[in-house]
Amino acid sequence: MPTQTQDDVRAAERLQRAKEDIIGQLGSVIVGQTHVIEELLICLFARGHCLLQGVPGLAKTLLVSSLSRILDLEFSRIQFTPDLMPSDVTGSEILQEDPATKQRSFRFLPGPVFANMILADEINRTPPKTQAALLQAMQEFQVTTGGTTRPLPLPFFVMATENPIEQEGTYPLPEAQLDRFFLQITMDYPTAEEERRIVVETTGAKNVELRKVLNAQEVLALQDLVRRVPVADSAVDLAVALARSTRPSDAGAPESVKKWVSWGAGPRASQSLVLGAKARALLSGRFAAAADDVRAVAKPVLRHRVVLNFQAEAEGVSPDDLIETLLA
Repeated sequence: MPTQTQDDVRAAERLQRAKEDIIGQLGSVIVGQTHVIEELLICLFARGHCLLQGVPGLAKTLLVSSLSRILDLEFSRIQFTPDLMPSDVTGSEILQEDPATKQRSFRFLPGPVFANMILADEINRTPPKTQAALLQAMQEFQVTTGGTTRPLPLPFFVMATENPIEQEGTYPLPEAQLDRFFLQITMDYPTAEEERRIVVETTGAKNVELRKVLNAQEVLALQDLVRRVPVADSAVDLAVALARSTRPSDAGAPESVKKWVSWGAGPRASQSLVLGAKARALLSGRFAAAADDVRAVAKPVLRHRVVLNFQAEAEGVSPDDLIETLLA
């Protein structure tokens, strides 16, 4: 009779093989962006949601839709606009008449949020009321409409995008709502060679067939497996110390934090650092998380949870610069 540990080892090996297959298939449709794909997988298997920042045209939609096909998950894309209403996201009750009895009754029409993988495109273009409808779903994995609470299909993963170059007509997410995102991933321009390859491959007749690697039940089982990954005490201590060092009011905060930071990261950052480290270790083929895993996920975990002040902006200091200083 196999033990739980033996089952976990086999599942971890299965995840490692699946990761290589996923990256290989995504590489046939997405050129470059290796760190984005790796951080996206860390976020997915840690059961988090991610905020992706990048200029238009970097294949964000293609990345998420391709990943959903490889994992055999239902994909839904929501284009956020200033006139989008909460019911356009969650769904609404409609009045329906029975043709035979002429009886009228309300029927719930599910919105696009009832899918496994959601691309919330340009989430900062819609008013806070509609943003909040999606954030409730992210936090509770359910939505409430017409006094009825309905569970969302699991696994449930949201990737929200923000366009960093446009500020007019946008509604920036408040810090408390930003904190609900597990990672903030930055998507950069491709290199010259990568861009040349993009142009050649996307202007021809190439058609890539994506194979299914995992299914919904396997993804859920692997998300549970991440929680069972052991973590070294030194990694936990580093995660807590990093999060606390971003708070200017903390006694152990360095001078750079007191000089440049208005608000630091909360306890959710410490939790995310440890969970991200566990997911990274497992995806790397290791059965325990170490301090190096915490350092590797520090930037995407902390960069959206640290609020810099005017002096930092005036001196050209970015959240990543500050995190590098803290890591050093």
